[in-house]
Amino acid sequence: SDDREQFAKQFKQRRIKLGFTQADVGLALGTLYGNVFSQTTICRFEALQLSFKNMCKLKPLLNKWLEEADSSTGSPTSIDKIAAQGRKRKKRTSIEVSVKGALESHFLKCPKPSAQEITNLADSLQLEKEVVRVWFCNRRQKEKRMTPPGIQQQTPDDVYSQVGTVNSDTPPPHHGLQTSVQ
Repeated sequence: SDDREQFAKQFKQRRIKLGFTQADVGLALGTLYGNVFSQTTICRFEALQLSFKNMCKLKPLLNKWLEEADSSTGSPTSIDKIAAQGRKRKKRTSIEVSVKGALESHFLKCPKPSAQEITNLADSLQLEKEVVRVWFCNRRQKEKRMTPPGIQQQTPDDVYSQVGTVNSDTPPPHHGLQTSVQ
């Protein structure tokens, strides 16, 4: 038990120091030894949350991977090639405050811009079209989360269609004219 705990701790430290993600390790195990393991499985191994049987099964594979990774530092090897095959994720985009303000003001006018509007906005803000499209998707999701259930969001069209309708609960609008009763 102590042996497995020690190995799991050591494995995690070495993996991080070598710059590999849990997903990289799972993929590499599949390519090198035929058994693909998910990122979740590697995570559970490191956290000692697998069954005794699964810990015993995985330990020798991870040990072999670690030896290969340790011996290959400095020169591109099969481990590096396998890691390069992993999912390519785009770096997180950080948007400047002024640009975010421009996106936000456009969102308030039009929360669902057309593809052409997105292209124009991306060009004017010097952003990739995909970044702008994703920002609007994320912003609409945020709006959904922020709106309490049961309360419908009003679009400008809803507001315009209500102009002129009378609601018996609300007094007529006051236009600054005062009438005095004598």
